[in-house]
Amino acid sequence: MKTLMGTLAAAFALLLPGMTKAGYADDRAEIENLSNRYMVAVDAGDIETVMSTWADEGVLDWVGGVEVGKEAIRKAMSDFGGGRAVDIPEGATSRPRTRHQIINHVIDVDGNTAKTVAYWFALTNNTPQKDVQLLYFGHYEDELVKRDGRWLFTKRKVYNESLQNRDVVYPGLRERDPRK
Repeated sequence: MKTLMGTLAAAFALLLPGMTKAGYADDRAEIENLSNRYMVAVDAGDIETVMSTWADEGVLDWVGGVEVGKEAIRKAMSDFGGGRAVDIPEGATSRPRTRHQIINHVIDVDGNTAKTVAYWFALTNNTPQKDVQLLYFGHYEDELVKRDGRWLFTKRKVYNESLQNRDVVYPGLRERDPRK
């Protein structure tokens, strides 16, 4: 019996690091998918999916201001991205679009909370020449919580580096000051 218990303890000790890594990998995949789901929903004008990514106490700090709570975020996001009304001529077979992309996720998970940083950019074909152009770019600094097995945003700070918040140094990106 003593040998069996020792063997089981040794097997568990060998499996534990792999289980921890698998847990992080699962969390990371879920967080990346949450960010991607948010972006696709914004472009589609799917406010219900956008809102499903937020915790009730969420804070969105973006070009429109600071929105506190899920209902304030809903109101602000309802007329953003694909949620905006578009005048499409009768008989049209296509329309211009903007697509947001999110890349370079850095994700730090600590139990049921996480912090992320990711770059984003938006492309559009809504140009006079009907070609594709870079519209904006920036980065996100996010805080998340895992509730009932699901990751949700509790805070999302959106830096649009094409507009305001074009800082010399972004500490959240761990940039060093180039003047020093």
